[in-house]
Amino acid sequence: MKYKIAVCDDNADQRKYIYGIADAWAKRNRHMTEIKQYAEAKAFLFDYAEEKDFDILLLDIEMPEISGIELARTVRQENGAVQIIFVTGYYEYFSDGFDVSALHYLMKPIDTAKLCAVLDKAVDNLAYRQRSVLLVTADGDIKVSIADIMYAEAQNVYVIVHTVHGNYRSRMAFGKFCGELDETFFKTHRSFVAGLKYIRKITRADITMSNGDTIPISRGMYDEIHAALVKYL
Repeated sequence: MKYKIAVCDDNADQRKYIYGIADAWAKRNRHMTEIKQYAEAKAFLFDYAEEKDFDILLLDIEMPEISGIELARTVRQENGAVQIIFVTGYYEYFSDGFDVSALHYLMKPIDTAKLCAVLDKAVDNLAYRQRSVLLVTADGDIKVSIADIMYAEAQNVYVIVHTVHGNYRSRMAFGKFCGELDETFFKTHRSFVAGLKYIRKITRADITMSNGDTIPISRGMYDEIHAALVKYL
């Protein structure tokens, strides 16, 4: 598989430095890559509008006009699989990453080993993206990428699957559906299962997903869900 990577940073030296690490990582691991550099978010979004095929984004957060966070929100609206890695010198931006399901934050100055480890994880996630589940719906059989599933809920003999692209209703046992998922999902309630990467906020009573929906937590499950979320991040 060929990986298309974008490095977006308004600082030319920083941009070239990150590019060099990513390029060396790709050659060392024999990954086929196309790495493109952008000095501003606007230039990246212009290219992205033409070809929405980027796999990994390495984004500076503080950039003129459009920040890295705003760029990520724009991309994430229609792409649940792209791996987003933020590069920043400020800890206060960390909470914003929940909104866009960021893979990781890297603090400046960038440590080569840490960036390579995050790129390894991004590639693992992209391989996982290719997995899918077949849903039998009233409109026919639909293959849904597991990476695009935000959460699912049981409704009598049906499962309602909420994805980044829309919702699907399939007649199947909820237990069978959950069995096709992996460790990046957590059953928060007897009738709900959530994708950990799409969780934006968690309380003792419920979870807020990245699209603003709230789903319940069974009594006594908060600590387990919190631990699973921390492990995933």
